[in-house]
Amino acid sequence: MTASRPSTSAEELRGAGLRVTAARVALLDTVRQGGHLGVETVAAEVRRRIGHVSLQAVYEGLSALSAAGLVRRIEPAGSAALYEGRVGDNHHHLVCRSCGAVADVDCAVGEAPCLTASDGQGFEVDEAEVVYWGLCPGCSPSRSA
Repeated sequence: MTASRPSTSAEELRGAGLRVTAARVALLDTVRQGGHLGVETVAAEVRRRIGHVSLQAVYEGLSALSAAGLVRRIEPAGSAALYEGRVGDNHHHLVCRSCGAVADVDCAVGEAPCLTASDGQGFEVDEAEVVYWGLCPGCSPSRSA
């Protein structure tokens, strides 16, 4: 019996029906190794890894990876799109109103979609997106005793 090994980024791209390119591998690896990254941050890291790549190619690559379910795009109100590598678990996010920091938080209760709409209006709900807003520890005013 052989131990299974984790799939490579190239194998995941192929499995999702996407063409394997150096830029796509670098995009996928960058997003998976980062937290919640903006397009400019992703582009800078991809360029560091493989050399020149246009911003348009980064946008197109992230769009393809998102559509394939390999990365997740989130867009908190008033914020540019962010990309993360945590997919497939319907988690939610905490967003700092002051500095914009974003952190993952697991589902509020139970199985996906975590919340049940009070009136589903005939929809078959399979996902809930919740954003908690507040101040991160670094931006919270100190509390004196």
